Formats: sequence, C-alpha cells, structure tokens
Amino acid sequence: MFENLFADVDTIARHRDGPLFDERHRYLLHCASVGATLHTQRNRARALLRLAMSLPADVHGQVDAELLRHLISKHQPPVADQTAAGLLNIGRPWLKFIGWWHQPEQPIAFPEVLERFVVWMRDERGLTPCTVEQWRYRTANFLRWCKEAGRDLKSLEPEDIDAYFVTYGAQRWSRISAGHIARMLRVFFKHAASTGACSKRLAGSILCHRRYRLETLPYALGWHDVQRLINTATGSTEVDVRDRAILLLLAIYGLRRGEVAALRLEDIDRERGHIRVWRLKRHQPQIYPLVSSVEQALTLYIETARPSVAQAQVFIRTRSPRVPISAPGIYDVVNRRLRSLGVQAAHLGPHALRHACASKMLADGLTLKEIGDHLGHRSAASTSIYAKVDLAGLRQVGEFDLGGLQ
Repeated sequence: MFENLFADVDTIARHRDGPLFDERHRYLLHCASVGATLHTQRNRARALLRLAMSLPADVHGQVDAELLRHLISKHQPPVADQTAAGLLNIGRPWLKFIGWWHQPEQPIAFPEVLERFVVWMRDERGLTPCTVEQWRYRTANFLRWCKEAGRDLKSLEPEDIDAYFVTYGAQRWSRISAGHIARMLRVFFKHAASTGACSKRLAGSILCHRRYRLETLPYALGWHDVQRLINTATGSTEVDVRDRAILLLLAIYGLRRGEVAALRLEDIDRERGHIRVWRLKRHQPQIYPLVSSVEQALTLYIETARPSVAQAQVFIRTRSPRVPISAPGIYDVVNRRLRSLGVQAAHLGPHALRHACASKMLADGLTLKEIGDHLGHRSAASTSIYAKVDLAGLRQVGEFDLGGLQ
C-alpha cells in the first residue's frame, strides 16, 4: 500500500516501521476499496502516522472525542488549527474502524417500560421499523427528561407533561413537531397505563392542538430562481456535472431527495428513452420519459465524471469515501447552491424544487390529477395544496420560459 502512495524509500520505511502499522494499513486498504483518490490517501496516511505516534499504549480501545482532541493539541511540534481539525476528522473514523473508539452511551431511563413499549409497537401493532425506531428515540428522550427532573412515572401528573413541552420542547420543536410528539406520547401513556406503569388519566390529559388540512401555503420557488439554481452548475468539474443532473431530476420530475439518491444505473434506459424511479411512498416503480436535457446531463456525468466504483447507485460522493450520496447529501447540494444565490424562502432544500415543479405544471394548465400522477402522489388530497396559491402569481409564473429544461 505505502509503495503505491510514496516514491521516497525513507518515507515508505517510516510509514511501514511506524506504530500501529497493521491498523493503519487495514484502514487505508478499506478506504481504497471505496474509491479514495491517491491524493486523499497520501494525506490520510500522513495523518494516521501522526496520530499513531501520539497514542499512548494504555489507551488502545478507549479513545473518545475529548482524549483525541487533547492528544492532537499536545502534538509536537504544535499543529495549526486547520491541521488539527483535519487530524480529528481523519482520526475519528479510523478509530471507529479498528474498534478503538469509545462512544459513551446516554443512560436509558426506565428501560423496562421503554422495552415493553418497543416490543408492543413492533410485535402487536406491527409498526414499520422506521416508526418504531423514531418513537423509541422520542420516548427515550422523554423518559430521560423525567429521570433528570426527578419525576417518577408512577406519580407523574399532567402538569409534568406540560412542563416537558415548555422546558424541553419549546426551543427544539416546531408547532407541527410538537403535535407529532404529543400524539406519540398519548399512545405511549395508554400502553404504559395498561401495564400499570403510570396513571390511566395521563393519556387523556394530552390535548393536541388542532391542525387544519391545507392550513399552510406551499413553499415553491419561483421558476426564475429554479433556472438560476440550475445555471450555477454549468461548469465542467465533477461537482458541477453531478449536481446539474441532480437539480434537473428534482426540478423536472419533482422527485424526492431519497428517490434521487436511490436512482440506479439500470434505471436509466437511454435506448428506450425511459427512466425508472422507485417511489418511496407508493412502494412501487414509476416510469417516466427521459427528457432530453436530463438525458444529456446524466450521460455526461456517467460517462465523464462519475468515479469508477462498484456501487450501482448513479450519484456518488465527490469526496472520500467514494460511496453513493445519501438523501441528506442531496439536500446539501440544493441548500448550498440556493444560499450562494441569496434566495429568500422558508425552505431551501430539494422539496422546494418539488413544489416549484408542481406549481409550474399548475400554471401551465395541467389538472391536479395529472400533477399528482407526475409527482407520484397516492391521492388527490396530497396534490390539492398546490391549488392554494394566488392566481395572479400563477399567471406570472406561467410567463417563464423553461429555457431548454423541457
């Protein structure tokens, strides 16, 4: 490995003879297997050698963030702040890979009550793993707050639940999130009461605020801003070529960020002019005609910019490790470029492009049924939000030319 990274004999010997050779070597091989570039591997090898020389023999297997920062700060000669940040970013995943990272777990309060609730959700209610995990996490947060506040489930009062929303949730949750958590806690207290863990009157004391269907306006970008956004990715770098294809998929097909991240190479059929999208909420594929601008952008990325990796997903991270981009990564692509343009909107992520796509179709005279089919909605009710916009604004949007995006 080191012979492939360095040409100088003394440098190679220093890396081979340095401490923790096997641990460093295994991790570098792993990084190479997921597409790390030669330049990145050289920098990583240098950083790993520095870190290995700093690690005392008695801390193997129990390094945490505080200790790692301390060791880096004591490095001789002292390193610059930017170098220290790089060592931290390289050291953490390396130590996790070799099993030496110590991540203290937050204590679980009332573990038996929480476990019974999880088993009930999974085995009796048949909730999806995603829902079970999300509700477990939120319930654990509430139980931990109870423990830290000196409150016991047996003697818990409705006023204590109110205090949780006021002291813990006020700075953390939006109005909608608070409503979701209130409904979740009501289910939890019903179950806990059935096992004798708390009072039966707690569940009924939780009153969720009323939400009206279609109470909020859609947060679509103006089509002019969509065009400006796509024009930020006209360069020839790997980042620009990849991001242009991503932005076109979001704007023209109104895809969700997870649907773009999940797109695979075999889903693009250039011979037949089709693209196959796995609709996350319908749990089934949907076939679209491959619009020429999207086809050109995808072809350019796949044939000239996409790294040679084993993964079947279309879009790959531009930094090591060279693995498929995640749904949050798709969000970052859009958010970063919108912020650079100074766009002012309530939401600056991929869903704003999905709304923009729907609003543009509505302005162009398509019916809600046609828009819903295009967006992969399961019901017309999901599409009706796009009808709640100012007609004058729609007429103004309708004057925009797609400018080659069709």
